[in-house]
Amino acid sequence: MIQYNLLTAVVAGIFILLSLILRLKLHAFISLLIASIAVGVIAGLEPMVIMKTIQEGMANTLGFVATVVGLGAMFGAILEQSGGARVIATFLIEKMGEKKAPVAMALAGFIIAIPVFFEVAFILLVPMIYALQRKTKKSLLLYALPLLAGLAITHAFIPPTPGPIAVADIIGADLGWVILIGCVTGFPAVIIGGLYYGKYIGNRIYVEAPTHDLLKKKEGLQNKKKVPAVSTILFIIAIPILLILTSTFADSGIVEIQSGILLEVISLIGHPFSALIIANIIAWNILGLKLGYTKAELLKVTSKSMEPAGLIILITGAGGVFKQMLVNTGAGELIAESLGGIGFPIIVFAFIVALIVRVIQGSATVAMITAASLVAPLISNTSTSFEIACVVVAIAAGGTFLSHVNDSGYWLVKEFLGISEKVTFKTWTVMTAIISVTAFCIVCLITYIF
Repeated sequence: MIQYNLLTAVVAGIFILLSLILRLKLHAFISLLIASIAVGVIAGLEPMVIMKTIQEGMANTLGFVATVVGLGAMFGAILEQSGGARVIATFLIEKMGEKKAPVAMALAGFIIAIPVFFEVAFILLVPMIYALQRKTKKSLLLYALPLLAGLAITHAFIPPTPGPIAVADIIGADLGWVILIGCVTGFPAVIIGGLYYGKYIGNRIYVEAPTHDLLKKKEGLQNKKKVPAVSTILFIIAIPILLILTSTFADSGIVEIQSGILLEVISLIGHPFSALIIANIIAWNILGLKLGYTKAELLKVTSKSMEPAGLIILITGAGGVFKQMLVNTGAGELIAESLGGIGFPIIVFAFIVALIVRVIQGSATVAMITAASLVAPLISNTSTSFEIACVVVAIAAGGTFLSHVNDSGYWLVKEFLGISEKVTFKTWTVMTAIISVTAFCIVCLITYIF
């Protein structure tokens, strides 16, 4: 009877969550909280226990996520304002030439989306793919899809972007391993989905660069001061990633550190908090003050970056509440035992849950956080950091799958490429399915081999 109640609670919680988001159009934050309360009530928890669980889940999640997402948003805002995104894209195109411009755009998207939000990065680089199309007279899709593939993969797979940070914290993954495995799975997905499929569909559907004035509304994003060197931009983007990876390798014993003091220093500066603080300070000075921005201008830019970060932080906190409710009711343990009993791999379960939620309600972030909340209680104490990071990437792959009409990204792509809904589905939607499945297959292969 207890097992029946717990299973009913989980199914009802997911149904209520999706109904609130899809039918009533409630924000994901309050929808996750209501769904969590429903799980607690149906599972038989006392009212005050439910309230304490909400507080516990929110507190445990936001202590890490709020700090990292906030610092990451500020870091990305300074890079964006400095014009660094265009500097990287221009450099890659110049070095690779017109024939390899699709590769250059894929690399640019992959690199730039590390610190900059997907939507902003795309808008910043849209003028470059317009210019390439007008110059070469080839289909705009040949340049747009590689760029979008690079942006989409990094946005979902590689910290310090908010999605993977939130998922990693909810299920207890090491960010260094997530970065490493995200890159290993992400590169092939970009090649297959962005470059190969982009070339295939671009040769069959001709799209000209639109002449509408959508970009004029975004003039505030463009830099009017001195432009930084590409080496400077790449160095600053690499700082937090290298520091986090170094700490991960040192802590896991991959890199042996004999000195205890040195190990402590590496652990300190390689923690995501310290790594992003260091990156922010360097970016503030090199990409801000030295380029001619005043302290007041930089303060305005970084303060504004908190607006989108705040929404992501709240949704992540609510996802942590949902996870904690599953743990405290015992529903998570029940699901784990059931999956173990039938021999169903957690990594496959994680991918499928994220995929289903993504297709039904549209938001990749909500899909990833919901899946992480369901998967977190299933993670065994004996699971290694490597195995847990693979689960994070599987969730990211599922959350990337099949962007269509209920996803804001679908409409962003449609409008800025100037294409119809049908063409958007054949290009962007199909591409997201390809990169999702490709990444999942690779992470499954990695898990099997290692």
